[in-house]
Amino acid sequence: MVFCGLRGAPAYAPTDHQRALDLIAAIDAGGMPLNAGRVNDIARNLGLEVSPHAPMPETIARIRTVLNTFSQ
Repeated sequence: MVFCGLRGAPAYAPTDHQRALDLIAAIDAGGMPLNAGRVNDIARNLGLEVSPHAPMPETIARIRTVLNTFSQ
């Protein structure tokens, strides 16, 4: 059970791994991230070095690779 804080927001902060999983799940469901900075932040928190000029699809592919290594 997830308890909600103010305005229905989760009462806990998701882990970096969970943020990455949520990002990939949203993309796989047909969404497209609009904030490259947020994608880069998720990647960096997973331990990746990311240039601010890196194409977002490349960064997303690298995040997928990291998540695949976690699941093995």
